Order: sequence, then structure tokens, then C-alpha cells
Amino acid sequence: MKIRLASSSETRAKLLREHGIDFIQESVEFDEESIRATSPKSFVYQATLGKYKANFEYFGIDDYPLLVADTVVTSQGHILRKARCADDARNILLTQSGNTTSIITCMIYHSKQLKLIDISYTDYIFDEFDHDDLERYIQSGEWRGKAGACMVEGFCKRYIKEVRGFESTAMGLCVEKLERFVIL
Repeated sequence: MKIRLASSSETRAKLLREHGIDFIQESVEFDEESIRATSPKSFVYQATLGKYKANFEYFGIDDYPLLVADTVVTSQGHILRKARCADDARNILLTQSGNTTSIITCMIYHSKQLKLIDISYTDYIFDEFDHDDLERYIQSGEWRGKAGACMVEGFCKRYIKEVRGFESTAMGLCVEKLERFVIL
């Protein structure tokens, strides 16, 4: 069965491919900047719900089941959004350096048989980031478009002391939970 991934995320697409889930990738945009939330869990749920409503209205579920997701990063009590510039990325990453960072992903999967809403957490305990390494990462621009400027599969990986949860959640889609409900 093929599903519609309503997300432009290459990482989410990669996770689906790696788990053998057939999909098409197309989406309608949703403006997350309008969300006013005081907790990371509330923010990620509202963002996912907004994306779901926009994509459900446009695509429906008659042709393909719909999958939407959003991810938020939090550390030291701060919601760490996508960085707008290099200085913003540096400050966001320094908040995580030597601390626990929680990555929260919400997904909504809606088929004719099922509507699944899931919020999953993965916690990373990081060592202090090396200053020169951090600056190389900032200059690379790989942090662009990443919640919390965090790439647990890239820059941040070498600094992980402990992980609690699924890596896929931190990458933007808890595919281990999703694949239980998608008929392959």
C-alpha cells in the first residue's frame, strides 16, 4: 500500500524508504509561525494538527492514506525552533551542549480504516560540543531547516553520551510505531 507523505523532509522520506514503506511525497504548506504554545508538546501537536488539516482538506484520504509529522527540540526549558541564521544556530546548539535535549515528534496517519495520532520523545544527553567542530558545522549550513539545528545522524552524533528512545523519532518520524499500522 502506498501512502502520501505530506512533508518536504528528505529525512522522513529516507526513513520510509529504509523501512520499505511505499509513498509519494507532496504537501500543502502550513505556517508554523502562527502557533502560540507554552510547552514543546503543545507546540508540536498544534503544528502537526495544522499541517494535517491543511493537507487533509487539499488531498483527502480517498487516493492514499495521509501522513503528516512535525518535530520540536527542547533543552533547558526552551523550545528550540529552526535557526534563522548562523548566530541563531550557534546559540541554539550551545543551549544543547553538555545538556539533555529532548526531541519530540508528533505524527498523524489517517487511512480509511484508521486515524493514528502519536507523540514520541527521544532524549539525548550530550557531551560539551567542541568549539572548532561546532564552527565547522555552522559554516557547513547543514543545520538549516532542522528543528533545534540538531542533526543526531550528523554533527551531534559524536557527542551523544546516552539515548532514551528511537533515533527515528529524533529524525522526524517514529517509523517503528507507524509501520505497525501501515499495511505493506
